[in-house]
Order: sequence, then C-alpha cells, then structure tokens
Amino acid sequence: MPNDKKAKRPIEIVIAEKNPLLQSSLIKLFAGDERFTLLHMCPDGERFLAACDRMKFDVGIIGWEMPYLDGRGVLEALSTRQEGPRIIVYTGSGNPDIPRQAMALRAAGFCSKSDPPAQLLETVAAVADGRMMFPFVDVSQLGADPLAGLTRRERELLASLASGFTNQQIAEKLDISLNTVKFHLKNLYDKLGVSNRAQAVAFFLKGRDRA
Repeated sequence: MPNDKKAKRPIEIVIAEKNPLLQSSLIKLFAGDERFTLLHMCPDGERFLAACDRMKFDVGIIGWEMPYLDGRGVLEALSTRQEGPRIIVYTGSGNPDIPRQAMALRAAGFCSKSDPPAQLLETVAAVADGRMMFPFVDVSQLGADPLAGLTRRERELLASLASGFTNQQIAEKLDISLNTVKFHLKNLYDKLGVSNRAQAVAFFLKGRDRA
C-alpha cells in the first residue's frame, strides 16, 4: 500500500521561463494534469538556481536563452552538485545543435516550443521516470569540435574577435553593416554554445592550442 501511494505522488516541477504569456500558459497546462505539481515559476536562470537551493523537486524545465544566466550556465552550475532535479531544456530556438549541447551538459531531456503542449507533458513524465528524452542526437558527435562546423565568414569573425576588434571595426574590415556583424555573431555564439565575446575568444584560443 505505501508503494502505491508513492507511485501516485505528483511529479514536482519548477520552471524557468522568461516570457510572461508563456508562463501563464504553462501554469494552466500543468494545473490541468493531476500527474504534476508546479511548485514555482522563475523568470530567469539565476532565480531557477536559487529555487534549486531552497527546495527539492523532481524535474526542472528551463529555457536555453534566458536573462542573467542562460540554459548552458544553469546546466554547468548544476553539474557540480551531487543531487539535483532532472532538467529538460524547453526552447523556441531554431538552433539544431542545442539538443546535442544539452545532452553533453547532462540534461535529461529536450522539448521544442513548436511541439504540441502534450509533448512537453509526456517528456516531463518520462524524465521523472528516469528516461532520457531527446530528438535524434548523434552521440558520436558529443565530443566533436564545434569549430569544424563554422563557415568561412564565421571563422573570420572569430579570428577578428580574438585580435581584439570591436564590432564596428569588424564591420569595416569585412565591408558589412554593423547589424550584419551582430547577426553573424549571434549565430557564431549559438554554434559554439557560448553566450558572449570573451567565451568565444577563449573557445577559439583553446581550439588553436589543440591544433
């Protein structure tokens, strides 16, 4: 009998979502399914980590692009802890490499915001049950060098960053607009799994040292 009660205990979750409208939708989604209990909703990665410090729960649902601390930062912080929730990355980003990056950082699952809401519910249930839930990820590539997947222009941008060029200087050097530089840099950061210029440069220098 005690085992039956334990099996029926609701899955306790905490969500980190920056969009207020989506926050409301997710609250309603989980409130409508008795399998789950939503303990807390956080607007950013830092507050999600604070929630991890003060409460125990089964599954965390986090975005990839979040204020103050992004999904990568949250996963890296949790990787140093002995105990913690199982994490699902829930994002609307179109970057096809995010599931691989999330898996490499020990996330337990991935779900796209373009999937039906029911998919998120089933992903949370499966992850709480101990399963890994990802779209197809080539596990042989988990340790692959992301530098190899950069375009020629992205390599030029990365080399310019490492040389200390500002965005304006890069635009002048490559004869492109400042907005185009920013667009290419965002794609570059996504591919490398970093969130800023300093991390990109560190990645570049490390890759050069390995070569």
